[in-house]
This record gives sequence, C-alpha cells and structure tokens, in this order.
Amino acid sequence: MTDYEPVLTLWQNSEGVGLSEADAPERIARFLQHNPGLSYVAYAEQVLAGAILCGCDGRRGYLHHLAVAPTHRRQGIGRELVTHCLAALRDIDIDKCHLFVFTKNEAAIQFWREVGWAERVELSLMSRLTT
Repeated sequence: MTDYEPVLTLWQNSEGVGLSEADAPERIARFLQHNPGLSYVAYAEQVLAGAILCGCDGRRGYLHHLAVAPTHRRQGIGRELVTHCLAALRDIDIDKCHLFVFTKNEAAIQFWREVGWAERVELSLMSRLTT
C-alpha cells in the first residue's frame, strides 16, 4: 500500500486500464491482504516504471491492471512483472492464471499473445453487482 498513490496515477494514465470503486485504497488494501506477496511494482532509478495486481481464489490466479509507464515500455518490465506473478502463483500451487483485457485494447491483446497467453474466445464474461 505504500506505493498506492503512484500506482493509481500510473493506472489512471494508462490506456486500457479500467478503474472503478474496487480500486479505492481500502479495497486494494483488502485485496493485497488476501493475496500476500503476489502483486508487484517495478522502479527504475526511483521512478515507478510498472505495476501489476495478482491474486487467486484458491484454484486459479488472476492478473489485473498491468501497466508500464510509457517512458519505460519495450524494456521487458511488463514481462518481468508477469513472470514474478506466475512464479508466486506456482509457489502456492496455483497452476493456471487468467486475466481480463478490453476487446478494443489491441495493443494489450498483442502483448499478451507475444508473452504466451491464449485468448479464450469460447467464453463470455458476465458480471452483476451484489446489491
């Protein structure tokens, strides 16, 4: 949580990252408490270069909000953040990980394909508020 403010600014300035009330400080703190040691930030010379949220439900892992600052892209930072998350998930016996990408975010879809992820076109995401 000590990195929350700069990470929030990074997410707010990153195309393709959809933020909501679920990204409020108390919600992120709860997410991190439920998923200790799974999320990462990357700094380059004391400047926030990237961040990723990672969690699990006990059987599958989930990545959220991978973002790399435009000044630090194409340097492998995003790949390294993902590598750390997948290793942390393996360490707790999670053998599969999912992520969500907006269908119009072609750059993100291309990135994920390049780093070995498969698009699941046979699934539809459905959501509902709990209230």
